[in-house]
Parts: sequence; structure tokens; C-alpha cells
Amino acid sequence: MSLHPSVAAVRRGVRAALAPLPPGVPVVVACSGGADSLALLAATVFEGHKAGLRVVGAVVDHGLQEGSAEHTARVVAQMGDLGADETLSARVQVDPAGLGVEAAARRARYAVLEQVAAHFATAEGPATVLLGHTRDDQAETVLLGLARGSGGRSLAGMRRSFGSFVRPLLDVTRDDTVTACQVEGTAFWDDPHNADPGYARVRVRRTVLPVLEDQLGPGVAATLARTADQVRHDVDHLDDLAEARHAALVAPDGSLAVADLLADHPAVRHRVLRLAALAAGAPASELFHEHVLAVDALLTAWHGQKWVDLPGHLRARRLDGRLVLGRDSLPD
Repeated sequence: MSLHPSVAAVRRGVRAALAPLPPGVPVVVACSGGADSLALLAATVFEGHKAGLRVVGAVVDHGLQEGSAEHTARVVAQMGDLGADETLSARVQVDPAGLGVEAAARRARYAVLEQVAAHFATAEGPATVLLGHTRDDQAETVLLGLARGSGGRSLAGMRRSFGSFVRPLLDVTRDDTVTACQVEGTAFWDDPHNADPGYARVRVRRTVLPVLEDQLGPGVAATLARTADQVRHDVDHLDDLAEARHAALVAPDGSLAVADLLADHPAVRHRVLRLAALAAGAPASELFHEHVLAVDALLTAWHGQKWVDLPGHLRARRLDGRLVLGRDSLPD
């Protein structure tokens, strides 16, 4: 009997992600109990065991829903039934202050998964952690970023890999992960949050994308994901240039020479200014492009203005030919 196309699509993505790993090392699969992550786990067990890898299933309980502990226990048992060599779970405290529930939960989840990667580290470094984001998630991310005015980075969408994390399913649709689970007889959980219109991502998924498909024709999600791939190389290259430039320009006190900044192309200079603000303590979730442009005006449209207020109780000032960023205790 031939392999079902949906199962084959998931396994193909996982096989490519695991190919660089040497035999014997552990690979961690972040699993929520939903169709995406369970399809990912099943494929990783199949492909990973063929490659001589040790598969670890990990569940993070955010404690945001009633009965989350019981659900976590069920997922742990299910991961074992699917063939994971080892399973683990962790409960986190989600503090939405200043971030919102989604962002705070994401930050807590990644912090735990980074600890898991470090725990299973080998001589090659931290263990690889696989995430179950699909092509549909990528399309939603691009639309949300565009709506929030996040610039080129929003068009680049989610990275296929960063640090210890890899996303093997960015070329796989959500329908494929659901079908893969159904074909293989894997029961999956439908997170009630995925139907709550109070979340912007849910509104994009259930309202915005269907309208776009209806008005512009099918394939919008695939086109958005493909655009992300096309743009990501350019954005990553500019980010790399900016990081190198910031490292070269920044003084021990965090200040930067105005003349040096003005010599840079705006595409690099704006990124350097953002890095400088982050290094000074500005929260990434609250630092927007408007803030960067306001700081840039201290360089390009200087007429003696005193300062620019930034998130994190920071001020950016132009003093004696240098751009200085710090707490608002700076002299007026």
C-alpha cells in the first residue's frame, strides 16, 4: 500500500530537518497535543529512529485553561504510545503584564524549551528542538506583521531555524497534519483558544484568510509563505550587517557617533538604532518602527530637540556629536 500523501509530506519535512544530525544524538519535539505537533512527533519517531536518533517529546503546560494538568498528562502518555524514547513535561507561570497572554505564553514556552535543549546537549551542542508550525501559521504570521506595521521582518515571517529550534513543517499545510493524524489513527486535541475570536491570530485564520481566498482566489496562504521565503534572505543579510555595524560603532557606554551613523544606508542605520535601543533596555515587544524613526530624526533632522522617549523609561539624546541612549535620569 502506498504512503498517504499527507503522511509523506510531513515525513519529508522532518527527514530534511533531521538530515544534518549525527546518529545517537537526542532530538526534542515540542508537543501540545494538537494535530500539528502530534503529526510532527509521529514523523520524527519514524524518521528519527531510522537515522539512529533518540526522540524526546516535551509538553509545556501554560496553566491557562481549566484541566491543563490533566491534558498535559494525557499528551505525555500519548507521546510514549507514539514511540518517543523519553517524555517530559513542565508547567510555567505566564505573566501577561506588558506583553499580553499570547506573547507571554510564547516567551515562557521558549524559555523552557531552551532549558530542555541544554539539558539534552551533547558534544555537538544543545539538542535540536522541532516546532510544529505549518505553512498556514506562516501565512497568518505574515498578515499579522503587515497589519502591525512591522516592516520587512513581517514579510520574512517565521524563520525555518534559529538557535536550537527548527521548523520542519513550514511547507506543510494544516490540512495535511490533520489528515496525517487521521490516517495514522492519532487522536488530537482542538485547543479552545484556536476558536476564540478574542485572539488576533484566530480572526486572521477564520475570517481574514478565507475572505482573501474568496476574493483573490485559492492559494493565498501558499503565496504568503512563498513570499516570506523570498524576502527572508534579504532581511537576514541586512540584520547581519546591522549587528556587525553596531558592534563596530558602539562605545563602552552604549553611545554611537552621529557622523558614523549618518554614513550608513538607512536600511542598516535603522536596524543599528533598534539594536542600540534594545541594548539600552527597551523591551522588544514595545519598541516599534515609529520609535526608531524618531531616534533617526535626531540624526537626519536635527534642530536642537532635547530627546526622544522610548519604551522602558529610556531617552535617546544627541550630545556632543554622539547618540546617547539611557534611563530618563539623564540630565535635561
